[in-house]
Amino acid sequence: IGVMDAFAAYVDTGRDAELVLAGPVVSAVADDPEGARVLQDCWNHWRALPNDVRNRVQLVCLPMDDLDENAAIVNALQRHAAIVTQKSLAEGFGLTVAEAMIKGTPVVGSAVGGIVHQVIDGETGRLIADPTDLASFGSALCEILDDDDLRRRLGDGARARVLETHLGDTHLLRWLQLINSVLGTE
Repeated sequence: IGVMDAFAAYVDTGRDAELVLAGPVVSAVADDPEGARVLQDCWNHWRALPNDVRNRVQLVCLPMDDLDENAAIVNALQRHAAIVTQKSLAEGFGLTVAEAMIKGTPVVGSAVGGIVHQVIDGETGRLIADPTDLASFGSALCEILDDDDLRRRLGDGARARVLETHLGDTHLLRWLQLINSVLGTE
């Protein structure tokens, strides 16, 4: 709901932008007992938006019965998005963040949990210190949307960061280097 409110108040002010809030079909996620309530709250909030804003906000429930179809949809959304957001109150390692970054899409996320180890503020996206501060969140979105060069630079930085730090072979090489240094075989 905070993402919708930030979009309505700060982004949907003459910009040619749309918001897609995408998540899994809630009945398909067994470990998310609050999912159905959150989705209903989002639908109710969306219905209360002014018509001109509501027309630019899409709520999307992604299919989970065909994982290839799900992956194709998520891939398309992340590749074609100008920005991907992860405005979490708490978060571990955000797979959504890493997936967007590897595709060269800048991320605006909350400075919480694992997101702070993924996004470098001003280099790969933007971090918002307080996830409840919608003005800061909206400002970060607008800054990136309004500056094509910045958006490209952040996207390039995001991709480079994932390639440099988050891939399995990178971790394997680091383990090998550590083992070699312990064994004195470097």
